[in-house]
Amino acid sequence: MKKKKDNFPALLNLMRKLRSDDGCPWDREQTHQSLLPYLIEEAYEVIDTIELEDDERFKEELGDLLLQIVFHAQIAEEEGRFDIYEVIRHLCDKLKARHPHVFGKRKVTSKKDVLKNWEHIKLSTVREKNKSVLSGIPRHLPALLKAYRVQEKVARFDFDWKGPEEVFSKIEEEIDELKKALRSEKTKMKKGRSKPAKIEGEMGDILFSWVNLCRHLNINPEFALRRTIDKFVKRFNYIEKELKRKKIPLKKAGLSLLDSLWEQSKRLTDLKA
Repeated sequence: MKKKKDNFPALLNLMRKLRSDDGCPWDREQTHQSLLPYLIEEAYEVIDTIELEDDERFKEELGDLLLQIVFHAQIAEEEGRFDIYEVIRHLCDKLKARHPHVFGKRKVTSKKDVLKNWEHIKLSTVREKNKSVLSGIPRHLPALLKAYRVQEKVARFDFDWKGPEEVFSKIEEEIDELKKALRSEKTKMKKGRSKPAKIEGEMGDILFSWVNLCRHLNINPEFALRRTIDKFVKRFNYIEKELKRKKIPLKKAGLSLLDSLWEQSKRLTDLKA
């Protein structure tokens, strides 16, 4: 049996074998671009296992995510760009540089100081000429999570509301603006000059403000909405099962019966919570 410390080199050798001429045809054909969907999928599967608190699956999904990192590093090595050890070395150097309060002489008094230092150090080491506090946020993050990260980052430079009450006021202001836009849109529709982009913009402002409120309440909006979606799906599944038991087609059930079954599903959900 191999010692634990031998596992990582064994994984790298396995990956090289799979990519070799006498390895796997599918693995040989993969590129950084073709692997992108798997990288995203595996990251979300790790999130699922954390929420389920299933250690065996958590361990397995972390392995699947690690495979994607090793896979990309192997392709890069074959292209003569870098290898996995350069990835690890770069990560170690970055962690040391961004924790001067641990590996240097800088003093901090709170977690807020740590995060603020992290952003200042990161900004000072960005290679791009037009560096920005927000430039490191991935373009393809889900919109709710991206809004949260944007707000979180600028808040570390004190560009933020003082507390939830101010955000509530902003939300009310944005809702009023949406109402005005809707009234204006109705008038324009009558005159044949409709511009729905205005309404979309106002709705986006409301959503952005709601994300700000979540952040001030220490709630991740992406996870909060995911849980609500899961709850909705379970309740609607209950409705479908009850209709099937009663032999009533969904399209013929009618709103009154659907509402009644929805309330039943809510009571059952509350009992199990």
